[in-house]
Amino acid sequence: MVYYCKVEKHDSLFWVQFPDMTNIQTYGNTHEHALEMAKEALEGCLESDISRGLPIPPPEYKSGFPITVSSHIALSLQLRELRGEQSQSDIAKKLGLSYQSYQRLENPRKANPTVKTLEKIAHVYGRELSIAL
Repeated sequence: MVYYCKVEKHDSLFWVQFPDMTNIQTYGNTHEHALEMAKEALEGCLESDISRGLPIPPPEYKSGFPITVSSHIALSLQLRELRGEQSQSDIAKKLGLSYQSYQRLENPRKANPTVKTLEKIAHVYGRELSIAL
């Protein structure tokens, strides 16, 4: 999952904005530093918004500089999207997990699924697990 950001130089600082995530702005002393800060700000905001159950806008803006979201955050977002209108309890039952265990899978601060759990999830949603290293 990739979000793109805009970087603009103002005076001696490089300011960063995410058109898809208007609540995120940051800056850096150099262009490279600004991109590092962009990743940190994006992931911090996504983790916080996901854990609070807030809606996350999908990445649609495709210009500027790509910031790749860490796998544990992308997984949490994908699980929420796949679940759709189904409750976490319903999915937990289908997976043979407790409600709390499934709830942790959708929380990027707490998720640490095994490959077997990921295989079960793929099966429940009629998907095939594909791991790219």
